[in-house]
Amino acid sequence: MDVTVASAGFATISGLGFGLSLIVAIGAQNAFVLRQGVRGQHVAAVVAVCAVSDIVLIAAGIAGFGALVESLPSVVTVVRYAGAAFLIGYGVLAARRAISGGTLSADGSGTSVALGATVLTCLALTWLNPHVYLDTVLLLGSFANTYAPPDRWFLGAGAMLASILWFVTLGFGARLLGPLFARPTTWRILDSGIALVMFTLAAGLLLAS
Repeated sequence: MDVTVASAGFATISGLGFGLSLIVAIGAQNAFVLRQGVRGQHVAAVVAVCAVSDIVLIAAGIAGFGALVESLPSVVTVVRYAGAAFLIGYGVLAARRAISGGTLSADGSGTSVALGATVLTCLALTWLNPHVYLDTVLLLGSFANTYAPPDRWFLGAGAMLASILWFVTLGFGARLLGPLFARPTTWRILDSGIALVMFTLAAGLLLAS
């Protein structure tokens, strides 16, 4: 096997594994994708927004944007407080849903939310999250830049593939849980968990030095 091909393959696999290690975790974005997937509402749009956002951020990190963000800590600080405020607000909404309860109707849908509002919420959960810049841009960008110029982009391609696979699986696979979420108790548990995640993440952002 050609050394160049082997090197590119190793970089791609490394990027795939590294990308999954960063994205497969309980967080605001994943919780939102899961909820939309279970409800079966605007799933394709939500998956597309998350995947495309990750692709842009990964590309920015590999291109060296991470160094720029690192040199401007005030930008991260502003995003940190804005993200905390948004997470608290979304957590309050999730807590209210947990109290009121809900079910999944026979066709897999619940109370309909406009596509535009859903996309804006998804964008906010993605781009107002400082961890996106610290992890995807800085951490992955720094890791990728330890590779030679050709291979770092193969690593980036692997990380991008990891994001696409994860969000497609999470968004469309969640629909299989539909029968379980036909009961109000299950929704209360999910929304209580989402509220807890949001409040915990917000606290972490506010308490971060």
